[in-house]
Amino acid sequence: MTLTVLTDDQIRSLLENLTAAELEGFRGALASALHEYSTGGKVGETAIHQPERISVHSTATGATTLFMPSCNSAGNGVKVITLTSATATATAAPTPTPQNTKPAIIRPTGAITLFTPSGTPHGLLHASTLTAFRTALASLCLVQARTAPLKTLVVFGCGEQAYWHVRLTLLACGREEVERVVFVNRRVSRSSREVVARFTEGVVGEGGRGRCTFEVWTREEEGFEGRLGAVLREADVVFCCTPSTEPLFDAEVLLGAEGQGKKGRLVVAIGSYTPEMREVPAGLIRQALAGGEREAGAVVVDTIEGALKEAGELIELGVGPEQLVELGELVELKEGETAAGTKRHNLAQWLQTGNVIYKSVGLGLMDLAIGMHVIEFAKEKGVGTHVQGF
Repeated sequence: MTLTVLTDDQIRSLLENLTAAELEGFRGALASALHEYSTGGKVGETAIHQPERISVHSTATGATTLFMPSCNSAGNGVKVITLTSATATATAAPTPTPQNTKPAIIRPTGAITLFTPSGTPHGLLHASTLTAFRTALASLCLVQARTAPLKTLVVFGCGEQAYWHVRLTLLACGREEVERVVFVNRRVSRSSREVVARFTEGVVGEGGRGRCTFEVWTREEEGFEGRLGAVLREADVVFCCTPSTEPLFDAEVLLGAEGQGKKGRLVVAIGSYTPEMREVPAGLIRQALAGGEREAGAVVVDTIEGALKEAGELIELGVGPEQLVELGELVELKEGETAAGTKRHNLAQWLQTGNVIYKSVGLGLMDLAIGMHVIEFAKEKGVGTHVQGF
């Protein structure tokens, strides 16, 4: 057997140079795995097994390490990834140095180890870029379901998740369609300075970027709240990509004076991943769960089991499993079809035009599906280190 080793730079180069058709191949691989996860039957009746992830916390570094195992018909995998929790700089014990300084921020980093169904080592992949890519790829399934033009994107955060959510949207939907992207950051930082350059000067700009403009706003600017409210009401998609412990905006901004937002939009929340974190305001989730003439009375999640244990916004409201619908139930949904556990039969229409909230906490199966696909893709492109007889 051959073990394939891919560095983060190699993975980034492969993924940043995808064509629209190649991106669709990756999306199809992920959609198929999620669909089987959500509809394939009980454990023992399907090749998919998705145990709960395990986390350990270091008081010395302020970092949390996550262990995420998974299994499907293609093989087995486990991702080990370390990142600084949102409250680490405030609560973690200082690193024992003479200066008694606080721990440095650790961006998500780690590795994905993949095995064949018989247990033979198959791949070792750096996890940083791949994690951001696969998360954005899942969100893209809902972005592509929208039928109205996606002219304005609002993105909270300026990191890798924000970058990849915008990048994949531009590639899949066409750069001529999106007219404006507004990144919102807490303060001016290196990432906030770099993110626009990555779109205007880097690989995204090659071949033209249409009429789309890119902006970065910070909360330190004068008149910020008023400007934010205006651009949120204009937005067609809102990406929330920060490990925030409080809502990123007021629900009333989108609900309107009478408590009902007239414009249908997609709100994607992928940054918060613990019960203590919050990105989406409670009022907006209540409105989604209440349903109505245009709404399904549900929130979309990547995994119901994981969301009920890790999504702070849903835990705070006491949301039940019957109020959630998994993305895997929807990725192959056609007009007029139904998905189990929802209040609305015509889910396809809701996904196209309604107010849809997608809450993702991540699951190892996503890493397994995309990891296996990227190994084969890398072999086709002649990229990576391939160790024979490992």
